[in-house]
Amino acid sequence: MPWLFQRVAVTALAAALLAGTATPGVATADGRPAPKAAGQDRPELRKATQAFVDAGFTGVQVRVHDERGEWVGSAGVRKLGESVKPPTNGRFWVGSNVKTFTATLVLQLVAEGAIGLDAPVAGYLPEFGLDRRITVRMLLQHTSGLFNYTGDFDPDGAWVPGIAATGKEWLDNRFRSYQPEELIRLALSKSARFEPGTDQKYTNTNYTLALLLIEKVTGRSYAEEMRRRILRPLGLKGTLVPGNRTRLPGPYAHGYYRYQDAAGQWKVVDVSRQNLSLLAGAGDLVSTTQDLHRFFSALNGGKLLPSKLLAEMRKPHPKMGYGLGLFVEDLGPNCGTALRHNGSPPHGYGALMYSSPDGRTTVTGSVTWVDEATRGPAAKEFQKLVDSLVKEVFCGRQAAG
Repeated sequence: MPWLFQRVAVTALAAALLAGTATPGVATADGRPAPKAAGQDRPELRKATQAFVDAGFTGVQVRVHDERGEWVGSAGVRKLGESVKPPTNGRFWVGSNVKTFTATLVLQLVAEGAIGLDAPVAGYLPEFGLDRRITVRMLLQHTSGLFNYTGDFDPDGAWVPGIAATGKEWLDNRFRSYQPEELIRLALSKSARFEPGTDQKYTNTNYTLALLLIEKVTGRSYAEEMRRRILRPLGLKGTLVPGNRTRLPGPYAHGYYRYQDAAGQWKVVDVSRQNLSLLAGAGDLVSTTQDLHRFFSALNGGKLLPSKLLAEMRKPHPKMGYGLGLFVEDLGPNCGTALRHNGSPPHGYGALMYSSPDGRTTVTGSVTWVDEATRGPAAKEFQKLVDSLVKEVFCGRQAAG
């Protein structure tokens, strides 16, 4: 067996549709209230969950595992115009949370001797003509300096466009299929942002290259390696690499995109369907809160990587606090350290995944919202709301201040 992410108002449309529908609580797959587990009515978690809806998110589902057991809850609505809450076992686009999965696959291959962590990526993928100073570690750590294929900033602050991942152009092309090689060649057609290893900048290009590295070394598809090494051993039946699949398997909550048309009229589009091949290896995964819990708990509990490589994964670069596929965050006095990765596909969804270093305490969740070309006001509050929720779990009453 291989080694085994200021309070604001919702838009007028969303506010009208959400009125009176935001009571959090445990829900079954169809949104109906489920019986409460004994001792699991945790008002502080219900309040932190409700805060997402108060800030403008249309729906949220949260799962907590800690010394008190498991708590699950949801708030808001599954779909605009309905009163049913989001399912607590619903599937969603996890976005960049997949980077932790991708990094784990690469590090498993390092453990097996198939890949050298500090070896040049060009040695495995010579067809791209990569700078030979770029190592496998630099991909996972975001220190390669490569251009981000969905657009990036020049050192002088000027925006250099890539494949549109926002705005009306993205909306009109959200079902388009991309090949990973296509994404990489676009990135490599632009100049590097910095010399390899001299800085750190979060870039999806790194993880699409990691996907191609996995495929080249194993001779199998990224999706098959994900199933073989992580999904099947952990029993993650709600998780899949979608490829060109655009539809979420049910049950799921709906995400939305809001834009202004040529006539100046505001339109709201359901973007639950989108093609995430745009973010191959970097943002293209479907999962559930339960599966994210199982994965992250197993990873941090030492079930997927040998201790030496898990320690390497958790060594944060000083600039961003990012190690190899995850962030290492000091939550403050009396709260300890959390390992985390949050994520979002281009629009409509957000996901969170937190764990204690021993894997025994986790917080996983998904939110949906009415997104706009500016990423939407609610989305800008995502991290603040997540921090409040996480501190309720990791700090207990210490988070009150």
